[in-house]
Order: sequence, then structure tokens, then C-alpha cells
Amino acid sequence: MPKLDIVILAAGLGKRMHSELPKVLHNLANRPLLSYVLDTASALSPQRICVIYGHGGELVPKVINNDKVTWVKQELQLGTGHALMQALPYLDKEGITLVLYGDVPLIQIETLEKLIAMTAETSLILLTAELNQPSGYGRIGRNAKTNEITFIIEEKDATIIQQEIREINTGIMAISNKYLYNWLGQLKNSNAQGEYYLTDIVTMAAKANVKINAIQPEHVWEVLGVNSKAQLAALERIYQNNFANRLMEQGVILIDPSRIDIRGQLNCGTDVTIDINCIFEGLVQLGDFVIVGAHSILKNVKVAANTIIAPFSLIEESEIGENCRIGPYARIRPGTELANEVHIGNFVEIKNSSFSAGSKANHLSYIGDTVAGKNVNIGAGTITCNYNGASKHQTVIEDDVFIGSGTQLIAPVKLAKGSTIGAGSTITRDTPLNQLTLSRTKQISVPGWKRPAKK
Repeated sequence: MPKLDIVILAAGLGKRMHSELPKVLHNLANRPLLSYVLDTASALSPQRICVIYGHGGELVPKVINNDKVTWVKQELQLGTGHALMQALPYLDKEGITLVLYGDVPLIQIETLEKLIAMTAETSLILLTAELNQPSGYGRIGRNAKTNEITFIIEEKDATIIQQEIREINTGIMAISNKYLYNWLGQLKNSNAQGEYYLTDIVTMAAKANVKINAIQPEHVWEVLGVNSKAQLAALERIYQNNFANRLMEQGVILIDPSRIDIRGQLNCGTDVTIDINCIFEGLVQLGDFVIVGAHSILKNVKVAANTIIAPFSLIEESEIGENCRIGPYARIRPGTELANEVHIGNFVEIKNSSFSAGSKANHLSYIGDTVAGKNVNIGAGTITCNYNGASKHQTVIEDDVFIGSGTQLIAPVKLAKGSTIGAGSTITRDTPLNQLTLSRTKQISVPGWKRPAKK
């Protein structure tokens, strides 16, 4: 197998994006477009990956932050041929160069492996596609008798007849480096755009009787690029639909596969059910028989088997045990660990806390920086006052504690095993084992008092 270099063209201005952000840094499923192409390129194990980025695009290497990539700046955007010229000093004099595009994120590794495998040292291989509406793409010109590729014509330079051609150039190609070094220096910019077209090397190859081959991807969406926010949105739906189909093939129940967003990696066990409009970010792991209710958001979360997450729950950077019940409208913040059979109910917020098996906080509470033991019951309206304006402090709730509604726990404080806290109490000191603790002022009624009335 010849040595492989990969050049990713990522210097496009992206004028139609109407954004200060470089086009290749716009997000698809919460990741920059370019990151997908780099992942695919790396999987091919090339000896070098060069990324050509544009003037004013210093943000590109900064955001991607990949020191295994050779970053090459194209000061002036003078076309794809000119962009590839910038990479020549970094390419081997022998072997093959694969040209990819930073705004074509869904190209599949199997397609590229096939492209490379067909590329001999004396060949030029193009990736083409058949489109019903080829507007905006360069067209593939073939010999009417032999069907061999003889040229590629950009749409702005094409005749009306040529514009009717449905086979388009995707821009992705593999070429022998010895030809690349020779042909790039011969490119001219005598065209409607005044640019140096990489596609002109196809005409050079035909004139030199170098065999030109072409293959097509299994799916047209593999070669779709992004030039506008509308195209980015369309590609997002394709990506999400593909992910949803893979999940269903693995046995996941999606109530509506068109209404799910995976912005990272989602791993599911057996018979997982996901309702509509759920969002999964980062690495999310769902155990067997987990149910995720509608409109829930999970980010970097591990959920064990048989747990039910009710609708409108937000869970981040946390781990949840088996047979738990979460929500609806629960917020589980980073650093939370819930053991088996824990119940966290509606409008309960938990941050950087752990609950042991069987504990519950079912209503309208805030629990922060807390260690709760087994079979703890936290009543509605309970608040751990963990922040004094300068530092965070911990609350420790030991096994079998019962906390009445409307209680404030002023950290640092420890509720000993078996404690019962009377409703409406403000607890500022540690409580003794197995005793009732409460703090209330004497209730009084004021005779003759009248409520103020508006004048």
C-alpha cells in the first residue's frame, strides 16, 4: 500500500453562513464540522494530515487543538488548487494524497477506504455522485463513446447543456503525489471566478493519458457540504436520523425517531425507551429497561437498569443507580451520585451530593454538598444552606433520618442516625441520635390587628 497523505481544505470564507465564526467551526451535533473530518482522516492511519485554514481563521487551529495535525495557513483564498499548493512542502514526493473538505463532515470511512484501495501510483480517483438537483456543483464531463472522464466544469463556467449533467464532482479525490507536484504548478485562473481550480488537474490527467477512475458513495448524504445555515440544519437532521436508526436497530424504543438529538455518544442497554424531544450530550449510558421521559436532557450521565426519568428532567455529570425514580422537573447537577431505589421528585435540585439506597426527596427542595445515608426522607421545601458567601460547606444526613417540610439545614451540620427534624425548623447545630429536634418561635395571635387597606 502506498504511503498516504491527507489534505483537508478548510479555508473557505463561508460568506453565506453570515457569521464571524469560520465555517468549519460551526457545530453539527454540538461538535465542529472539521472535527468529524479529522476523526475520519485519523482512522485511515495516514503518515500526515494537513489542514489548510484561511486568513483570519486562526481560531480554527486554536479551537480544534490537535497537535498531530500540520496546520497550513492560506493567506489569500484563491481557489481549491491554490489551497492544495500550500500543502505541497509537507507532502511526500511519492505515495498518494487524499483530498477532503472540512465542511463535508459525514463522509464514511468505508467510502474512503474503497477510494484509496483503487488508487494505484499512476491513477487519479474521483468521488462523484448522482444528484437530481445538481445546482451549485461542478459537473463531470465524460467521453460520449468511451464514458471515460475527460474534464470537470464548474457550474459558473458550464454551458446550459453541461448544467443538465447530473453527475457531480464532490471535490474528494485521491491522486499520486508525483502527478500532484507536476500539475499544481500548471494551474491557471482564467475562469469566471478568477481562481485556481483543483478540478483542472482532471483535464491535465486526461491529456497525459493518465487513467481517471471514479466511484460513488453508498449514500448521497456522505458528500453533502455546508454553505449556509439552512444546509447545516438539513445536515443536522440527516445526522440525527442516522443515529436514531442505529439505535432502533440495536433495540432501543424511540417514540418518535424524528424528535431526538444526540450530541455525543449514547450507549443503551436492552429495551430502553426514549420519549420525544430528549437531548443527550457527551457520553450517556443507559442501562437495561431505562425509561427517559419527554423533553429531558442528559449530559455525561450513567443511568443503571430499571430507572425511570420522568419528563422535563435535567441531569448533568452524575451517576444514577438501579430502580431510581427521577422527576418530573428534577434537576440533577454535576457531582451527584444516587444509589439504588432513590426517589428525586418534582422541582428538586441536587448538586454535588450523594444519596444512599432508598432515600427520597420528592418535592420542592434544594440539596447541595450533602452526603445522605440510607432510607432518608427529605420533606418538601427543605433547603441545605451550603454557601456562606465565601465558601461551600457540607451537610451530613445519616441513615434513617426524617426531615419535616420547610426545613433549613445551615451547613456545616450533621443529622445523626435516626434523627427526626420537625417541620419548619432551622437547624444550625448537629443533632443527637434517634431524637426529635425542632426550632420554632412561640405562635401568637394579635387581638385587634387590622390588615392595611388601600386608600
